[in-house]
Amino acid sequence: MRKQCDSLILHDEKGCEKSIFQIYFVPLLHIMRVLIVNTSERAGGAAVAASRLMDALNNNGVKAKMLVRDRTSDSLTVVALPHKSRLKWYFLWERLVIFFYSHFSRRHLFDIDLANVGCDITQLPEFKEADVIHLHWVNQGMLSLAGIRKILRSGKPVVWTMHDVWPATAICHLTLSCRQFKSHCKFCAYLPGGGGKNDLSSKIWERKKRLYDRGNISFVACSRWLESEAKSSGLLTGQYVTSIPNPIDTRVFCPGNKAEAREQEHLPADKHLLLFVCQRLTNQYKGMQYLIDACQQLYQEHPEMRETIGVVLLGGHADELARQLPFPSYPMGYVSDEHRIADIYRAVDMFVLPSLSENLPNTIMEAMACGIPCLAFRVGGIPEEIDHLKNGYVAKYQDADDLARGIRWLLFEADRQQLSRLCVNKVAQSYSQSSVAMRYIEVYQHALAQKHFML
Repeated sequence: MRKQCDSLILHDEKGCEKSIFQIYFVPLLHIMRVLIVNTSERAGGAAVAASRLMDALNNNGVKAKMLVRDRTSDSLTVVALPHKSRLKWYFLWERLVIFFYSHFSRRHLFDIDLANVGCDITQLPEFKEADVIHLHWVNQGMLSLAGIRKILRSGKPVVWTMHDVWPATAICHLTLSCRQFKSHCKFCAYLPGGGGKNDLSSKIWERKKRLYDRGNISFVACSRWLESEAKSSGLLTGQYVTSIPNPIDTRVFCPGNKAEAREQEHLPADKHLLLFVCQRLTNQYKGMQYLIDACQQLYQEHPEMRETIGVVLLGGHADELARQLPFPSYPMGYVSDEHRIADIYRAVDMFVLPSLSENLPNTIMEAMACGIPCLAFRVGGIPEEIDHLKNGYVAKYQDADDLARGIRWLLFEADRQQLSRLCVNKVAQSYSQSSVAMRYIEVYQHALAQKHFML
């Protein structure tokens, strides 16, 4: 579409040749209003990424606001949905329906979303004044499929950033080894007995398919891996899909004095420290057990490492897992302040994230911006962030032995000063606020162009 617009040449009031984009859409950069919609303001990776994008856009000539269900700050650019009691009911009702279809099992109660209930945001003043509606993670009673349909019917351009694969599947956020979404979701592994041909996933698939076929959405994946997954989905056949990474504020996440950071966080000055970060460390998909197994292996092969290695645990339930590690551990609990999180990154020697499924983790980006090399499994968009043996180590998937090799290489064999420099350079080139904001502005222009040509 952009190439088609650029090929249409008109003359401005001075008689100069300009494309339609130059005449009609470039001026919108100075007045464009974007409404970012996300369930939470700060909780979770999608919320962090959406909030950072809002700041990036506001710093690059776009007027952006954020509409959330769960507001935790008093920022003038963040707006909370009204009717809190109704919002709680939406959340509970969706969980009750999932609980029923799961035959009253809690096993996958929060692994799937139906979008059967949610808010109508089209009557809010923030919606009416926006030029572009930018959806992010809108689950757990925030938006329903019917609500998204109303947004599309309003005629406003819609951009949808995919923080996981849910927009491209029927009900799941993690497909793992399932490939049903490439043709038509059914026989869902998240449902009792593996579902069936006409199970709940099949029904939701049909609703989403009708929605997407009748609407006009520009889908943006946070990694090239997720872009590839989305393009292979039968739901998104014929849809506009691209990829743009999440932005990061390198004024907050930047290298600093390691000794001062350790003293401030009461961490030992004489140990090689590795860091594991997760909102809830007991989340099985974050792979903490693989880190425990890798540390056990290192200890068995080199018992003396107990005197030189320490493990810093940042996130909820850290105390529960600290006792399972053979090395001294330092549970930090849950921390939400970005400046303190940056200090914790600076205090350690390496960051490890043995997740079983990931898109483009903010935590790896944050650690690298602070000059800390990272270790993670080869899954999702992680190989796009970590360049193996250059600025970090990418281990074989679900391989605790290779994870142990990665720890040993990063702590004792690699040139850590060189790794640190390459980490900072990678973030500056790929994930800075300005570069990400400019790429999103191009997507907004594309969406606005489609709207005008459809008119």
